[in-house]
Amino acid sequence: MDLVIGPLDLSAHVDEALEVQAVAFGLGPDEVAVRRQIVLRHMTYPGARALGATTGGNLVGFVYGMPNDRTHWWSTVVEPYLRANRHDHWLDDSFVITELHVHPGYQNRGIGRSLITTITDGATEPRSILSAIDTESPARALYRSLGYQDLARQVLFPSAPKPYAVMGAPLPLLRR
Repeated sequence: MDLVIGPLDLSAHVDEALEVQAVAFGLGPDEVAVRRQIVLRHMTYPGARALGATTGGNLVGFVYGMPNDRTHWWSTVVEPYLRANRHDHWLDDSFVITELHVHPGYQNRGIGRSLITTITDGATEPRSILSAIDTESPARALYRSLGYQDLARQVLFPSAPKPYAVMGAPLPLLRR
């Protein structure tokens, strides 16, 4: 497989990325339309950056993130859950993994691991945080193998059908 991981102009390739996310996450057209606007807004934030995984010129995975800002919507939702567990300090000096998705046909090949370690290797913050659906899944197993630990569980996001876990890890992430 001629896999290339490198910088991705996510604003220019938002539709390709959201196609990967839709397949990986089971999103319908209405959800994709909402997420498109969110992604485009996120990419205007200071320090936001994205990486893509391509093979044969096709985008098969992507990750994007940014330095956390307590005024951003995500932080305002998770802060009470983190505070209840005495982990709200994780919202400071953290690089947030906003989205990480790999097309199901390319999963279990180390692409997600390469994307997340590469993007966090470029972070100047001492730690990383993210949220993931709060079930035992291959994604959560990957995050744990990289050093992420649960900071809060059963986090409810407005309009999300399932609860999430907020996870954090010191940087650099663990390597196998």
